[in-house]
Amino acid sequence: MKNLFITFLILYLTTGCQGQTRQTSSREPEAPSSKALIGGGCDGCKLMYIGMPEVISATDTSAGWYEPGQKLMVTGTVYHLDGKTPAPGVIIYYWQTDHNGYYSPRQGLDPRVKRHGHIRGWVKTDAHGQYTLLTVRPAPYPGEAMPAHIHLSVKEPGLPNEYYTDEINFDDDPLLIPHFKKYPQENRGGSGVVRVLLQDNLQIAEHDIILGLNIPNYPEKTAVSSGLNIGEDQPSFMPFHAYGPDKGTQTCPVCQYGRFHGILYFVGNHPDWPEVKKWLSYLEQESRKREKYLKVYFVYGNALAYTRKARENELEQLGKELRIQNTALTFVPSFSDTASETHLNRINPEADNTFIIYKHRGIVDKYVNLEATAESFGLISKSLDRTRGEYFGLPEPEHR
Repeated sequence: MKNLFITFLILYLTTGCQGQTRQTSSREPEAPSSKALIGGGCDGCKLMYIGMPEVISATDTSAGWYEPGQKLMVTGTVYHLDGKTPAPGVIIYYWQTDHNGYYSPRQGLDPRVKRHGHIRGWVKTDAHGQYTLLTVRPAPYPGEAMPAHIHLSVKEPGLPNEYYTDEINFDDDPLLIPHFKKYPQENRGGSGVVRVLLQDNLQIAEHDIILGLNIPNYPEKTAVSSGLNIGEDQPSFMPFHAYGPDKGTQTCPVCQYGRFHGILYFVGNHPDWPEVKKWLSYLEQESRKREKYLKVYFVYGNALAYTRKARENELEQLGKELRIQNTALTFVPSFSDTASETHLNRINPEADNTFIIYKHRGIVDKYVNLEATAESFGLISKSLDRTRGEYFGLPEPEHR
């Protein structure tokens, strides 16, 4: 469906589509009475209300779309904090540099928003939480080491003030990794790093937003019982591979296979082996059925009475018993282990299990304490179908 939508949209634009008419209203809401602003406040966020149209579409064409430079489509879905429920009616304000790296002005631009430049605008998520932005790809600031980016701030219905999310950055930008080593992302609203695909002369990037995720003072924020949240990056870590693919190595699942679809099945200090065996049998079936694009890992992190040799023998015996071929049986000394960087996953060792489903190095779904039942198996299968998504008409990657 998304391919059909994109084809229709490109055809529509090439036959004379014009950007929204900007109005001069300044509909800034009253500031919240509490000093604890949602998001902690930000410099320049309130400029989103200057020139905001009375009617905002789910699709916006920026002034940059009609200027020199690489044409770019950013499209995605905005979710509530659970990472699964689409959020309609959310206003997203964006501003960015031009193809030369400047927040360039133009005649008639309100002086108050001069520092945001003329490539700025708004989208409002539709009934399915979706939005699309057509613009020019921004360039980095001339002579600086900061990667190119698009600024975002959001205004949710019912909340008293706006807040900013992580900027959109591009995974093919050579400035990205050096910059993030010095200034790591906060993952506000989820990771801002997007994977860029090319269709004809148009670059396409998917960027989903999780409302409230890592946002200070967010009113609906709840504690995560185990693991990182949907919308965050799946971190690299180095478990020991005892059986299955990469046996005998200490290999990072995400580093080696991160651009594919993956499942990380974590079990900590309280393994229920009959349940574990049921889950592994099911996951092995799924990994065989989807072997062209899916990698599955069992990560055992029981810190009690740990020795490396005993764990290797234990998982090797388990793999032979279940005739495992595609699923990697791995282990770590504990889920708080820093040498393997397993601690970055933030797994609760007291949870019965934690399932992390990732794609393109981003967490797209999560489940904690699932019983090994037909209903739970169906839940995981449906999640894999749903999060597999589409590749904008490009061939899906296969394992090498």
